[in-house]
Amino acid sequence: MKTIGLIGGITPQSTVLYYQILNDLANNHFGGVHSCKTLINSLDFGVISRLQAEGNWNMLDDIMADAGLSLEKAGANIIVICANTMHLSIDAIRRVVGIPVIHIAEATAGYILGHKINKVALLGTRYTMEKDFFKNILREHGIETIIPNTDDRNVIHNVIYTELAKGEIKEISKQAYLQIINKLINEGAQGIILGCTEIPLLITQKDVVVPVFDTTTIHATTAFNSAII
Repeated sequence: MKTIGLIGGITPQSTVLYYQILNDLANNHFGGVHSCKTLINSLDFGVISRLQAEGNWNMLDDIMADAGLSLEKAGANIIVICANTMHLSIDAIRRVVGIPVIHIAEATAGYILGHKINKVALLGTRYTMEKDFFKNILREHGIETIIPNTDDRNVIHNVIYTELAKGEIKEISKQAYLQIINKLINEGAQGIILGCTEIPLLITQKDVVVPVFDTTTIHATTAFNSAII
């Protein structure tokens, strides 16, 4: 199989999920004691989150481009950014590498269309919910996206950065998320995108009555399938 390069550390929790999913897929596919061929460039989330808060996307583009280039030089055949928000820097990576960089929103759109629905709600960091990089790709596939109101966006964002990023799972936060999700369903959402790679630590399909799109699993699975072609 091809080698998958992971730009990780954003956060470490989500990187662990990607690594586990990829190795489980490899073992299920190849059997025996096989695992996935991966390279990981793990960034410092403290630096990344500070630059995000400052709105310094030029510096973030440089960091992500350097990370992608280092993975290509180390032998990666495919690159995966282990974070939804940092797909804001995907064009900066694609400008400097000659290997595919798999977009998490493109992968997710395919799964949504497979469920024959066209209106979904997007949960994620404030950057993912409020900026257009994810929603625009869904729109190109004929999928309408709605997002929570301002107060609910703040709740979702704060839980991600103060709890999930550190691996803290709290029942009170889960219930807050489920209340927000139920509001979005009442507003017409036919599915829910878990558009932050840490949210699946808190919310799973069994918690929600409409289809849930776990972008971590979708992204990792798409990368694995590309690596075994």
